[in-house]
Amino acid sequence: MNKTLIIGAGGVGRVVAHKCAINAATFGEITLASRTESKVSRISSEIAKKHGVSVAVAAVNADDASQVAQLIRKTKANIVINVALPYQDLAIMDACVEAGADYLDTANYEHPNLAKFEYKEQWAKGALFKNAGRMALLGSGFDPGVTNVFCAYAMKHLFDEIHTIDILDCNAGDHGYAFATNFNPEINLREVSARGRYYEKGKWIETDPLSQKIVWNYPEVGEKDSYLLYHEELESLARNIKGIERIRFFMTFSQNYLTHMRCLENVGMLGIKPVDHNGQKIVPIEFLKTLLPDPATLGERTKGKTNIGCLFDGVQNGKKRRVYIYNVCDHEECYREVLSQAVSYTTGVPAMIGAKLMLEGKWKQYGVWNMEQLDPDPFMYELNQQGLPWRIVEMKPEK
Repeated sequence: MNKTLIIGAGGVGRVVAHKCAINAATFGEITLASRTESKVSRISSEIAKKHGVSVAVAAVNADDASQVAQLIRKTKANIVINVALPYQDLAIMDACVEAGADYLDTANYEHPNLAKFEYKEQWAKGALFKNAGRMALLGSGFDPGVTNVFCAYAMKHLFDEIHTIDILDCNAGDHGYAFATNFNPEINLREVSARGRYYEKGKWIETDPLSQKIVWNYPEVGEKDSYLLYHEELESLARNIKGIERIRFFMTFSQNYLTHMRCLENVGMLGIKPVDHNGQKIVPIEFLKTLLPDPATLGERTKGKTNIGCLFDGVQNGKKRRVYIYNVCDHEECYREVLSQAVSYTTGVPAMIGAKLMLEGKWKQYGVWNMEQLDPDPFMYELNQQGLPWRIVEMKPEK
């Protein structure tokens, strides 16, 4: 019987735990761990009540590789699903090598004291995992994750050459708060307020934050303002999709969201360096996180849909082709299934799918891998089975 260790008890951790329990025939004995044991105990109780599956719980400091390794040995985990903070990726990867478990995450490593995320330090561990006879799968969320698999699928089945890719991420959900973030506020606000960047003709081009906008008509949602950001999957896709000429990432934001964020930024609340406050050192963005609604609590009150997909331009059989591959997810349907809103659902379900394919041996390569480097077909099949059905729309090629 397989043994699965999930680290992280936020909104995504809840979805992963629920979906692993639903697929318990694959995941076997499941342990959910977090720094705060009360959080994992609450999720475990939900799962027992809703799905009739027992999930063990544990407390762990994921910053401490030796402590994580000790827990891996105690649970005899085959695989660790890391849905903790991106700052903790390297420690958890080291623990997996030390204790002998496969590894999966949904977001690449982010420096705690620098608003920057990159794969370099995770890729550097490739030889460690290969020599240990273990696999690490990076970025098995939606974006990154499903979007990478869409790219691999398009390259395998729809195009002879892909010239441009636009990744388009729309959340049209309404949670009723004046301002809230749909995942970890610290990570979300650092990501959105950073300088934009995209890849074109072999070079990375930087832009001022949120300075480039397009309007895209998202199926089942409608037209939305979409702003260019730098997003982590661009780094691996620019490297792994052969012949790519340009790749960009766009995300929707309401004017209300942008106004709140800019005000917070202007008064220093998005700062990541400690400041003195009444004789104590505090990090402004960490303090802001305590004031904002916990994303894990948004599920019950969020209505509307998400639409995330990839727009491809390229050539097949000597002719230009334009294709849009996307998923639409309903917030209320997600809550009925796993007590979560769709932003957590669209990240947590792909994490479970990636781990499922690894445990089943359908994705099994020693070393460190990004999603687009693996066969997309079994993952695309599981998306349709596990609650994230995808659609392909043929569009008129640009002249």
